[in-house]
Amino acid sequence: MPLSRKVVENINLSGGSFLGVSRGGAKTSEIVDSIQARRIDMLFVIGGNGSHAGANAIHEECRKRKLKVSVVAVPKTIDNDILFMDKTFGFDTAVEEAQRAINSAYIEARSAYHGIGLVKLMGRSSGFIAMQASLSSGQIDVCLIPEVSFTLDGEHGVMRHLEHLLEKKGFCVVCVAEGAGQDLLQKSNATDASGNVILSDFGVHMQQKIKNHFKDIGVPADVKYIDPTYMVRACRANASDAILCTVLGQNAVHGAFAGFSGITSGICNTHYAFLPITEVITKPKRVNPNSRMWHRCLTSTGQPDFH
Repeated sequence: MPLSRKVVENINLSGGSFLGVSRGGAKTSEIVDSIQARRIDMLFVIGGNGSHAGANAIHEECRKRKLKVSVVAVPKTIDNDILFMDKTFGFDTAVEEAQRAINSAYIEARSAYHGIGLVKLMGRSSGFIAMQASLSSGQIDVCLIPEVSFTLDGEHGVMRHLEHLLEKKGFCVVCVAEGAGQDLLQKSNATDASGNVILSDFGVHMQQKIKNHFKDIGVPADVKYIDPTYMVRACRANASDAILCTVLGQNAVHGAFAGFSGITSGICNTHYAFLPITEVITKPKRVNPNSRMWHRCLTSTGQPDFH
């Protein structure tokens, strides 16, 4: 697809991907065959951990064939889970959009008798969206993320705390990341086209668990479950993300023209920098349960340690 100035003029004003997206993809050798045939000398790969791993494989194959091709990645993932990066493009917008879901759950829960608002947000292995959305909304009573283990039953479990919240204020709002509580669910071991393990649905499990628990103890509870899934991603980038995206894109082009390859353009410790792709794909970045930010979130929700 030829990208002229006229074609790309207003693509920053719409959400989604102008070039299209995919899960999985072709063999690395076939991609490099195509690069060679088209005499491409700069390749920009936009995406998260999987896309970065793909970019690295293409870079290695180009080196093996001694091709003069610059392969530069641009980190774009709403999960904010790329190692060493302060923030990835899409994260701010996702957190902002998640506020709407949380606010809806809050209104529904507050309006109902013994209402419990339950919101499931994206975050496979990292709970950054759930944590930041909970912190910024100020309407969340319980935030559950993949990095912090918890128990649902027992004296110190989540269910007992929900009982306490209904007694104390008559309603509550719970926010869970999709990857939370996987150790409490049956594992499927099935994988998607990118090789990611397909997670069990913790949001639905939590919804049923809450309903059954309050039914068993004879306390009425009205559960309002909201799962915005792709709605937090399928929207126009906000101003902060638009600026970040512009700078990362410009830097990626500068890096390619300078002859770098196998790098990604990111923001690290408040500085824009080039990082080797091999370093950032070693593992996903995760919320540190001992960090100030997670403790701020706990202070905001007022939740105890569920153990």
